[in-house]
Parts: sequence; C-alpha cells; structure tokens
Amino acid sequence: MNSRLLLLPLVVFAMVAAEAQNGPSRWSEEQANAWYAKQPWLVGANFVPSDAINQLEMFQAATFNPTLIDKELGLAEGIGMNTMRVFLQDQLWEQDAEGFKQRLGVFLSIAAKHHIRPLLVLFDSCWESDPRLGPQHPPIPGVHNSGWVQSPGKKRLLGPEYEPRLKSYVQGIVGEFANDDRILGWDIWNEPDNRGGDREEDFAAKVNRVNQLLPNAFAWARAMHPSQPLTSGVWTGDWGEEGKESATTRIQLAESDVISFHNYDWPEVFEARIEVLKRYHRPILCTEYMARGNGSTFDTILPIAKRYNVAAINWGLVAGKTQTYLPWDSWQRPYVLAQPTIWFHEVFRQDDTPYRQREVDLIRELTGRGAPTSTSIP
Repeated sequence: MNSRLLLLPLVVFAMVAAEAQNGPSRWSEEQANAWYAKQPWLVGANFVPSDAINQLEMFQAATFNPTLIDKELGLAEGIGMNTMRVFLQDQLWEQDAEGFKQRLGVFLSIAAKHHIRPLLVLFDSCWESDPRLGPQHPPIPGVHNSGWVQSPGKKRLLGPEYEPRLKSYVQGIVGEFANDDRILGWDIWNEPDNRGGDREEDFAAKVNRVNQLLPNAFAWARAMHPSQPLTSGVWTGDWGEEGKESATTRIQLAESDVISFHNYDWPEVFEARIEVLKRYHRPILCTEYMARGNGSTFDTILPIAKRYNVAAINWGLVAGKTQTYLPWDSWQRPYVLAQPTIWFHEVFRQDDTPYRQREVDLIRELTGRGAPTSTSIP
C-alpha cells in the first residue's frame, strides 16, 4: 500500500485533534472575500420595531409583534434594503430558550419573505447596565434611546459564575441557526468598550472584563461551526496605525472574519475610515451610520459606500419608542417643549411615510431595488 495512504489517517487525526484543542479558526482572507463576492450590495438598517423600546420588548413573548414586524420590513424592502442588524439579549435565552428560538425563527421567516437577511448581534455594552425581564418602562419624554439595555448587564458581565450561562446562550443560538441561509452573519459584541450606562469609576473594570470575554465569545460561536461570518464593529479610537489601537479594537480586528465599523461623521471621515480598514484585505461592513445633524446622511455616505462596495447599515428604520430620531444631546437637554430642527436617525414616520422622500428615492436608485408598495397587511 502507498505509504502516503498509510499516513493519511494520522494527518486527519492530527487536524481534528488540533481543532478540538484550539477550536475552529478565523476565516482566511480568501474565504471571507469569496463569501462577500456572493452577496449583493448590502444596504439596510439597525432594526427594532416601532412598538419596542429595546431588545427585550422586541422578543419577549408578551410583546413580540409579528404583524408590525412584517409591515415595517415591508417598508424596508420597498426602498431596496436587503439586510437588517438586529439585537438579541442573553436573558431572553435563560427566560425561555425554546420560546426565544421559536420567535427568532418567526422573525427570520418574516425577514426572508421580504428578501432581507439580518446580521444578529449577540452582546451589547450600550446603555442600561441592569436589564430586567418583564414589562419595560415607557420612553422618557424627549430622550434618545432611553430604554436600551446592555447584554450582559453589569452583574452578569463581571461575575465569573455567569460565564457558563453566557456560553450556553451563544452556543445555543448560534448552534440552532448555524447553517440557516436566512441569516447574513453574527455580530458578536456591539461597541464592547462603550461605557454605556456604567459609572466612570466602574469603567476600567468593565473594559478589562470585556477584553477577557470577547475572544471567548468568538470562540464559543466558532465552536458551533456557523456557515455565516463573525464580526464585531470597531467604533472609536485610532485604527490607522498598528500599535495605536486599543486592546479591545485589536481583539475585534484580529477575530472578525469580515471587518465591520461604525461611523457617524462627515463623509470625508467616513471615507478615510474605509481606506484605513482596506489594509486588512477583508470585506468591510459599516454597521452603524447616518446621524443627520452630525454630518452623516444618506446623500453623502451611501454613494461612497457603493463606490467602495462597503455594506451600509444605518441606525433606525421607523420612528417609535426608541425615539432615536432625537439627537444625542437630548441626554442633557430633553426635547420636551420643542422638537429638533432635523431628525437624527430613522427613515420613516409612524404613519409609514418617509421622513424625507429624496432619501428613499436615493436608496432605491443606488441599490437598483425596491418600489413604492402598499403598507397594508393582508
């Protein structure tokens, strides 16, 4: 028998043993770019239905609203959007794992009906650090995103005893949908080193713990062998020169199969960020942009994204309980007696009409998709 054939089982065994010890590896540049070459130009929004103040209210059984989700994703399809970025929450898994998977499956079916493949976010460091299941508080009048919650919350993040539960959540969700073509990808952790609603004196401990958990979270997801890519969007600091990035940013860039980033700045800054990230030779997805009062608009950003073939996912679809059409300065100066001069985020009003017709016309024009459609539900 050929000696090479005798050695083959040993080689295969060594490869399996190495993977078992070290876990599946990050996609190669070739794998990532081959995956991206199969995708249409990705344009969409960060999505929570207008009747939900946060991730919990979107997916808890008592408030999950497939009819409204269907209507609002229909609006997105009608203007040419083909992806949504959607935030999950770890406590939903512990509350009712089977029910959560069922409702997420319903959401994915609705999205697929509208030719939309979402990017699912597993963890998030932004805003309320003590999330609680059950009824959520109403929006604080005049305040941007007044009910958003972190995942995990402070107690579950900092307590090592909770780590097995977080692993169970990641592997349960990713494992269930690892080969589901309805899903575009997995965003492992949104803005991991964002202070969010944490106190200044607690911030260093938070970032230190995040930096321990972030590579673990990537490994937990990879262990389920998903067919979709993993990412975590860089959002702050200097990415332009090796050695100047924060420890968190270095982890994000080293672990992501496809590179993602956030930018709410002027178009020249947006383009400069893309130029910096091109050095990684991987697909680039902008998973947050569009803050009109901050200089980031559909008119200025989308043409740049198309020219570079960068995915473009703005914040907000339909104005609702998150109130993210209000600007960031509403945290210090709530818009109670007067409304802002221009909306910050969001594409549609509550009555399903566009905030600005030219914007939706531009999205249709640049994507070559979508058409004005009826918003009625059969």
